[in-house]
Amino acid sequence: MQKPSLHINQILSGLPELPGIYQYLGEEGQIIYVGKAKNLKKRVLSYFNKTHTDSPKTAVLVKKIKDIRYTVVENEQDALLLENNLIKEHQPRYNVLLKDDKTYPSICIKNERFPRVFLTRRILKDGSEYYGPYSSVPMAKVILDLIGKMHPLRSCRLDLSENKIQAGKYRVCLDYHIKKCLGPCVGLQSEADYNKNIDHIRHILKGNLETVENKLKKEINEHADALRFEKAQVCKTKLELLDLYRSKSFIVNSNIKELDVFSWDESDNAAFINYIHVHNGCIVQTFTFEYRKKIEEDKESLLASGIYEMRRRFNSKSKEIIVPFIPSMELENVQFRVPRQGDRKKLLDLSKNNVRQYKIDLLKQEEKLNPEQRSTRILQRLKTDLHLEELPVHIECFDNSNIQGSNPVASCVVFKKAKASKRDYRHFSIKTVSGIDDFASMKEVVIRRYTRLVKEEQELPQLIIVDGGKGQLSAAVEAHKNIIEIGEKENISESILEKVRSIRIIGIAKRLEEIYFPHDSTPLYLNKNSESLKLIQQMRDEAHRFGISFHRNLRSKVQIKSELDEIPGIGSNTKNLLLKHFKSLKKIREANRDELEKIVGKAKSYSIINFYKSK
Repeated sequence: MQKPSLHINQILSGLPELPGIYQYLGEEGQIIYVGKAKNLKKRVLSYFNKTHTDSPKTAVLVKKIKDIRYTVVENEQDALLLENNLIKEHQPRYNVLLKDDKTYPSICIKNERFPRVFLTRRILKDGSEYYGPYSSVPMAKVILDLIGKMHPLRSCRLDLSENKIQAGKYRVCLDYHIKKCLGPCVGLQSEADYNKNIDHIRHILKGNLETVENKLKKEINEHADALRFEKAQVCKTKLELLDLYRSKSFIVNSNIKELDVFSWDESDNAAFINYIHVHNGCIVQTFTFEYRKKIEEDKESLLASGIYEMRRRFNSKSKEIIVPFIPSMELENVQFRVPRQGDRKKLLDLSKNNVRQYKIDLLKQEEKLNPEQRSTRILQRLKTDLHLEELPVHIECFDNSNIQGSNPVASCVVFKKAKASKRDYRHFSIKTVSGIDDFASMKEVVIRRYTRLVKEEQELPQLIIVDGGKGQLSAAVEAHKNIIEIGEKENISESILEKVRSIRIIGIAKRLEEIYFPHDSTPLYLNKNSESLKLIQQMRDEAHRFGISFHRNLRSKVQIKSELDEIPGIGSNTKNLLLKHFKSLKKIREANRDELEKIVGKAKSYSIINFYKSK
């Protein structure tokens, strides 16, 4: 633990035990981190009285702190507000930063006479109204499609001032003829009627579907009473469109009038938060965003920042917030709830699914741009799970094969950067072991494999995996020791021997897929969905497949050799001719005399026919 300077110690001793924000300053007086706290003294001291061995990024931050400033506020809510504003203003190097959301579109009601309604990614401060942003573009287009069918609006950019319309400067376009616009440019639709439609659209975008429905029902009755049946039918069609849209929307319990839902997920370098807003029993807004983490922030603080950001952005006044865990914040007259069952739990599960999918999709996009990123991520996870000192870029896996006790063989498959390197695969016929002895066979092939690699100064793996439990693992470990001893006796260079010593060996047992380490009787059980375990299983299965294939080929060759060699007058050349033409022993057995004569002649065909008749 690094000792703070005399100047920092003086500040720490005078910190108040009150809520507020603190700012860490760097060498040149720039703000490098801003944080909030219920208790300034306890929070700031926690940075300096820990070693931060589990958080190297925080340890780096602490080394960079040359000065501390703080501001006392009334409560934690004020601290959150001030912290957020300072982070946005100064963009400190070590603070989490909300990733820019310019790629997400919003629906705009343009500030103009006869306003246009359209999808945009540009937010202009020109008095226009913006609804969104929408993380789902198809969802935004569904809403625009509903609006277009209910209320035909203009899409042109003409200046529809009263003077120009009265002067007859414009003509109706195709949109008018296909009933997508009612012709306000030539005075066929009044501004009052157009603005009434815009008012309906505002309610739809805010999720106030009941308000629009009530207005439409009222208009239907008024038109029907006045015998304006065509206009009543138009309103009825709009009402049906609204019902259809409602049926396609995610409906929750109608008793839930106003509600915010937040869920959480994270990766090593980012935090993901999904926000759902429920209004009058309908989900009217869903949005997922990302924080880039610079140091190891606790999830309660990050969720608090996300809640503040989304409620400010969408102007939410909900008095109830559903969360997966209680964030480190308090909001006046707002209740945080972690549901265990019921409709609120379903909403939280929906939000969790959204944030999880967002994280997966983002990961896939990044991996498409950088194919090696996935491999590095998997290997980094494997390194962490197996407590390795090096990233296992080069891994080799061994498996023994001796079907029905015959022809014992072994296989070695090689993976580089988490992908199979088939040109480096090797198979071994067991030479020094008599009978079936998996442990001795494993020891033999490991010694043969790495003694050769060491002598030829070829690339060595960082990790060896053996298919089997403690017995096979112990044999491989014993072989590893023997390789080092052989290298020392033969004066192999110390740099190569150091690489041999750094090789780590594990075993994977088939029964419960448990991982064994040398000299440790307690196995490691990895999560069944873990990418680390999947990579180990893939290598084990590939080694098994490669070994079985070699074993079958070996048995087949032995069988062919022994059977054809028994036929009088059949030498190696004739044998090759027969196999080249018939492809297998079965087809040779089933061939008639004429077929055999064409290949090997009359005399030899008689020998083959008589041999199989006698068998």
